[in-house]
Amino acid sequence: MRFLKYCRRAHDHNIAVGRYVLMPDHIHFFVQGNSNFNLGVWTRGLKRVVAAAVSGGRRQINSALPRDSIWQRGFFDHVIRNRESYAQKWDYVRENPVRAGLVMENKEWNFQGEIAAIDRV
Repeated sequence: MRFLKYCRRAHDHNIAVGRYVLMPDHIHFFVQGNSNFNLGVWTRGLKRVVAAAVSGGRRQINSALPRDSIWQRGFFDHVIRNRESYAQKWDYVRENPVRAGLVMENKEWNFQGEIAAIDRV
């Protein structure tokens, strides 16, 4: 799975991807980097790699569309400042499949996990 491979390789660049939940139309994940970490650049790379895997590496037929057009423009991020905030965000994220009606309980969702234990302040 390209998502996991990309996130595991991030470790080589002092970036840690912690918990994640893959949904049919979006991804939630926790990421931590050093002071030089550019989340926007890293996320664009992630989108590009996953889009290429989904499309089999083929370019879009309509060249007016960017190669990673399966994604929304941009992304939403939230800075986690303490243990309580981390726990609240994780509770929200892991309940996504339940709210979407994909499973009855979050533990039934197979597309979630933790790549690296990151600081949960």
